[in-house]
Amino acid sequence: MGTHSLSLEEIMSMIREFVKERDWEKFHKPSALAMSVSIELGELLELFQWKSDDEILESLKEKEYSDAVRAEVADVLIYTLRLADVMGVDVAKAIAEKMEKNIAKYPVEHWDGKAPSKLNRREPE
Repeated sequence: MGTHSLSLEEIMSMIREFVKERDWEKFHKPSALAMSVSIELGELLELFQWKSDDEILESLKEKEYSDAVRAEVADVLIYTLRLADVMGVDVAKAIAEKMEKNIAKYPVEHWDGKAPSKLNRREPE
């Protein structure tokens, strides 16, 4: 594997090949993959547990910690992409469609500088 940036399709192909070579397709059911996403996300969150934002930023300067965060982010993304693939979700299209909805839902005029919270929602017009 080179150091160049991989396209989404190259990453998806890499994941598919990895799974196929190990005959794991039979285990990759949507519910199992969704649980795996949650488990891996829990492992990522564990790296932040009991740390302030400043402590996290400081810890990210340490190779061991930043490598652990990178590995857990990768695990979350791998399982998420595999889940989408198994369910026939076009990830790029789904993200683009969701961003269009988010742009409409959170117009800059109202949300600039505000946290996306139910408490900050504007009244329907």
